[in-house]
Amino acid sequence: MANPDDARVLKYAFAPILGEHPRVLILGSMPGEASLRLGQYYGHGRNAFWPILQALLAIPTDADYAARTAALTAAGIALWDVIAACERAGSLDSAIRPDSVRVNDFRALLDRHPGIRCIAFNGATAEREFARRAHPLLRPHQQRAERLRLPSTSPAYAGMSFDAKLAAWRILLTRL
Repeated sequence: MANPDDARVLKYAFAPILGEHPRVLILGSMPGEASLRLGQYYGHGRNAFWPILQALLAIPTDADYAARTAALTAAGIALWDVIAACERAGSLDSAIRPDSVRVNDFRALLDRHPGIRCIAFNGATAEREFARRAHPLLRPHQQRAERLRLPSTSPAYAGMSFDAKLAAWRILLTRL
C-alpha cells in the first residue's frame, strides 16, 4: 500500500515578507513540509536560515518568528520563494513535479519595490527556477538586478558546515 505522505499534492507558498524599503530580496524555492505546517518561512528546526540571519543581523537567538521577520524588514531584507505553487511529495526540491510549477509575480513585486537591487538565492534550485521561469518575464531594468547564489540553508544540504555557510552569507551585509 502506498504511503499517503508520498502523494504529490499541490502546495502553495507564502506571501512575501516585505518592509517599506527593501533593498535585498532573499528567495527560496518552495517551503518544505515543516514550514507549511507552521505557516513560517524556514520552519524546519534544523534549517540554518534563521541562525545565519540571527548571527548576521544580531537578532537575539530567543527572538520569536515575528521579531525575526521584523528584524529582516528593518534591515532592508525581503523574503519570498520563487515557486508560488507546485506538486511535490515531501519537502525535497528534487520531488517537485516540473510541469506543475507556477512562479510568483516578480515583475509586479519589483514594480512596487524598485529599491530592490539584489536578489539572493537560498540554494541552486531557487536560482535555477528563477532564471528559467521568472527572469525572462521581468522588464529589462529589473533583469539588471544583481543576483547572488548562496549555499542552501536546508538540512538536506550537508555539503558545507554551518560556519562555511555563515561565511558565504556574510556577503549580504555588503548589499544592505
